[in-house]
Amino acid sequence: MKGEIKLQQEQLIAVHKNHAGEIISFQTSSGRIISYRKALMEVSAGNISGVNIMEEINGSSSLLTADGSDFQTYPEIY
Repeated sequence: MKGEIKLQQEQLIAVHKNHAGEIISFQTSSGRIISYRKALMEVSAGNISGVNIMEEINGSSSLLTADGSDFQTYPEIY
């Protein structure tokens, strides 16, 4: 539509892990630091691209990159 502005979707570019090696937050391509839960919500809403949500057997959800990896190649934020 005329005058409509399409915002570019963010992507996840880096991770922050806890002492056990679990991802607890992400850095987005715009520089925001968001929690894992917030990332799940934003991927679900279509605000972040390049990531898929996997529904676990136990009812929880987890994030996977579009190629099916688990962010092991992503750099650490800190």
